[in-house]
Amino acid sequence: MDLILNAAVWVNGYLWNYILIFLLIGMGLFFTIRTGFVQIRFFGEGVRRLFGNFSLRGGKQDSGMTSFQAVATAIAAQVGTGNIVGACGAILIGGPGAIFWMWVIAFFGMATNYAEAVLAQKTRTVAEDGSIKGGPVYYMKYAFKGSFGTFLAVFFSIAAVLALGFFGSMVQSNSIASTMSTAFGIPTWVVGIAIVVLAAFIYIGNVQRLASVVEKLVPFMAIIYIVGGIAVLIANAANIIPAIQLIFYCAFNPEAQVGGVTYGLIAALLQGAKRGLFSNEAGMGSTPHAHAQANVKTPHEQGVVAMVAVFIDTFVVVTMTALVVISVLYVGDGPLALDATGATAGLANTNMAQVAFASLMGEGGGAIFVAICLAFFAFSTILSWNLFAKINFTYLFGKKFLIVFFLIALGFTFAGSILSSAVVWELTDTFNGLMVIPNAIALFALSGSVVACVKTRGADCRSAKEKALDEAAAAELDEPAEA
Repeated sequence: MDLILNAAVWVNGYLWNYILIFLLIGMGLFFTIRTGFVQIRFFGEGVRRLFGNFSLRGGKQDSGMTSFQAVATAIAAQVGTGNIVGACGAILIGGPGAIFWMWVIAFFGMATNYAEAVLAQKTRTVAEDGSIKGGPVYYMKYAFKGSFGTFLAVFFSIAAVLALGFFGSMVQSNSIASTMSTAFGIPTWVVGIAIVVLAAFIYIGNVQRLASVVEKLVPFMAIIYIVGGIAVLIANAANIIPAIQLIFYCAFNPEAQVGGVTYGLIAALLQGAKRGLFSNEAGMGSTPHAHAQANVKTPHEQGVVAMVAVFIDTFVVVTMTALVVISVLYVGDGPLALDATGATAGLANTNMAQVAFASLMGEGGGAIFVAICLAFFAFSTILSWNLFAKINFTYLFGKKFLIVFFLIALGFTFAGSILSSAVVWELTDTFNGLMVIPNAIALFALSGSVVACVKTRGADCRSAKEKALDEAAAAELDEPAEA
């Protein structure tokens, strides 16, 4: 484990410090500017479409999902461990300022997520059995017709299977098991078995079974967590403004000191970017698998609700976690506001939220509340990520070996409940990062189609180059055949 951990830390140091931090922010800026700030111009439309289609009973679809089911599946993937444990870890390592950079990543990521959803809709295909195939591998093959497109698709698929189906599920089950153990004293291996049994039941169903589960689970889990967070903030109302001020102070101060601990600007930026990606997944290429399944009239319709999913994930759920944790632990009489050793004296990213909620609910109540919310969040992520990984596994190997994939995925899920969280997190960061690179290449290559979709609101998502090729093909067909 130590060898694996050290190797993953070394790879992540180069991958995140020198490649992904610039790629993620650059990609978000690129699509924000090229689309004319689509995340602002069409945010209202996205909200109307999302809540206008809100339903806990979307009904059985002949194929794919309703738009709300698709966005609920995407949110289920986005709102997971990263929103509680990931946000707490970012604060603990990068300081409160890391939350500001998570906001920045999310704001620009909304434009990236629009592009991903639009292209997933534009390039999806419907198989003979009615099943829908769509996701980054399909728009990669569309962007690059030759061997390079195949290479990108295969590279992405392998990384996605490992990141989402295997190591990502380990992160989620690890967090569920550790918080359940703290709250109820249940052995982590028992929790692991329970997760595996429940997941297996849903895995053996089709896309519609998963959609039926997440469309009910996502609204319920989000409302419960937000209501609990608001209650804690009301009880600590005097600390809310100082908590917000601390976020901005630590975000821009090169050597911000909180309770004797120095948080550098670079640490805050890196943790914000890394945990921001893990939380909202914009640019990673995971959520396009869900958006490709949506039954909508135009790609633009799903693109705008995809943006709102990123907003809900970071600006609502992550911000709620951050304000609760910072207002209780980092300002006023909080243990990390005064005691520089708080992080090594029992406070870690897996239980910071539990301690913070305990300020209102009591030690036992706080632990139980966070454990239950996290169980819902992380389990829904396991379900969605498994679907995304299955799509990529099928692309690589076909459907004949799916039972092998499911068994391996369940094995990783159980292993995550009993392994060290440090190893699990580092491995997940590695393969999440590797997914970004081929996805970004394809998104940049097809940016013209995204811009066209914004201009026409989905009526015509062809770039100027695609229109020229179509016109040339049509003219060739109109020519009289030679004798």
